[in-house]
Amino acid sequence: MCSTWRRGQRGLALAAITLTLSACSQAAHSGFGAGQRHTIAGETMGTTFAATVVSGARVGGVHASAAASPAREFEPATVEAEVRRLLDEIEGRMSHYRADSELSRFNGARTTAPRPMSSETLGVVAEALAVSRASGGAFDVTVGPLVEAWGFGPGGRAPAAPDEATLAALRGRVGAELLEVDLAAGTLRKRRGDVVVDLSAIAKGYAVDAVAALLDDLGFGDHLVEIGGELRAAGTNEAGTPWRVAIERPVPGAPAAQRILPLTDAALATSGDYRNFYELDGARVSHTVDPRTGRPVTHGLLSVSVIAERCSLADARSTALNVLGPEAGYALAVEQGWAALFVEDDGAGRLVERETPAFMAAVRWAGSRERQ
Repeated sequence: MCSTWRRGQRGLALAAITLTLSACSQAAHSGFGAGQRHTIAGETMGTTFAATVVSGARVGGVHASAAASPAREFEPATVEAEVRRLLDEIEGRMSHYRADSELSRFNGARTTAPRPMSSETLGVVAEALAVSRASGGAFDVTVGPLVEAWGFGPGGRAPAAPDEATLAALRGRVGAELLEVDLAAGTLRKRRGDVVVDLSAIAKGYAVDAVAALLDDLGFGDHLVEIGGELRAAGTNEAGTPWRVAIERPVPGAPAAQRILPLTDAALATSGDYRNFYELDGARVSHTVDPRTGRPVTHGLLSVSVIAERCSLADARSTALNVLGPEAGYALAVEQGWAALFVEDDGAGRLVERETPAFMAAVRWAGSRERQ
């Protein structure tokens, strides 16, 4: 699995980005008005973010947040400051690149003694370990040393493939069983002092969820949040219909939509390696490294998109399924009841989609909301 904080595009919510960019011009410091859409956007976690809200009454319905906190009038600058403060806090806890982050301090401590950690970081690690168990180790937040050995870490591209002895030594530092979370005590412990934790494949999803919760608290129950292609939609857009988002077509070149679908009160994340690979000795080296083998995946899956109730779950599950590949991944998703869309190359240059029953049901449900 991919493990770098600045891991590049793992799937792009094209429609989400189009919507937020088109609304940026409306986010001048003039205050929110009734039935208006406003977007704030910027950079975080080595990528970009956009948060779009609908304020006030909208055509054809009552504001979706009426049952939540009372809607309050906010200047865009005030809301943006709140969002940026929250994102900075998350990066300060979970960044793998910032030397002063809580996670980096944990990684740098070569001890097996339990270390106090924030409840936020512990919760993300606990969720990551749960997905790791469900996927048989295909998702693993300790995989970083293997990813770096294959040239996708801070050190850049590897001049040669790591040898068997190197991989064997690094695999000894990888495994969810090497971490112990104690939520009651508020501690995280390594079972080997040289274990490092990288939350890149789940932290962006967590940040999306956190921003969505913040917008709810501010009284904006209709919103769309996107960070690095991972997104979460709540309520409806200003027209009173579900948000429409797109899954990127997993091919090199200019971004284009593979599938456009309605999304409301759910999250969507996509994993793929079609934009992050290199050639080594005539072979394609994927940035998706299987923690179980220590090697980049070689299957033909181009991308996998997951819909879930939380973006952290969608983020981690899509990564796990991308590691497993089109057959084992699809089988696991069906067994676990995960809503997933697999896109692969049929060998003749054509893209083939394969949906799990849960994915089809999720899209149908959102579509039924669109017709109400």
